[in-house]
Amino acid sequence: MSAEPILEPVMTQVDPADLLNAIEEASPMPIRPEYVEGTVIAPPRPDEHHNDGALELAFQFRTAGFRLVGMGNGYRAADKDGHTLGLLIPDFYVRRRKASELDEKYRRANKSWYPADMIALVGEITSSNHWADTGPKLRAYAAAGVPVYVLVDRHSRTAHCYTNPVLPDEDPTEAYYTDDTKVALGEPLPLPAPYPVLDTAPFLTD
Repeated sequence: MSAEPILEPVMTQVDPADLLNAIEEASPMPIRPEYVEGTVIAPPRPDEHHNDGALELAFQFRTAGFRLVGMGNGYRAADKDGHTLGLLIPDFYVRRRKASELDEKYRRANKSWYPADMIALVGEITSSNHWADTGPKLRAYAAAGVPVYVLVDRHSRTAHCYTNPVLPDEDPTEAYYTDDTKVALGEPLPLPAPYPVLDTAPFLTD
């Protein structure tokens, strides 16, 4: 796969989940496309430093006692009318709860995507698609009301903890986080209680 993400605008009458499933089935190699702000994103395959860093951050949460930290699940963000805002696969996350029977029913009804309200904290690590993590995905997580968004921006060499999501005028493309705690990679990143301070030093090897 190309080192650059593949982008494809979505026709409004197409169910984004159906389209992503079709793309996965048609691809000659395994891919996990995402959808946000009317566009399908087929991210490039992550490199070793990306995967190792994501695992390291997830391990830090697990070591701090957060048993519901995970990687790999896909989540659906929807507006108040039930329209899909995003179909996203975070690099890591801390869930509010284990998947209930209702959550599993939701996943089956929405073609393998869990509800985004399961997420208490979400994390992304940029690759060549850093613009998606710093723009559309940030807005989608804020619009979905995810309380904490941790972003490791390897492009700008910074790490961020975004908190206090706001959705002005009910327009999801204008959603944002009011607070951004920012540090240089290698420095400890403070998170709101009860989460641990994250060690970002593993990303200095990039």
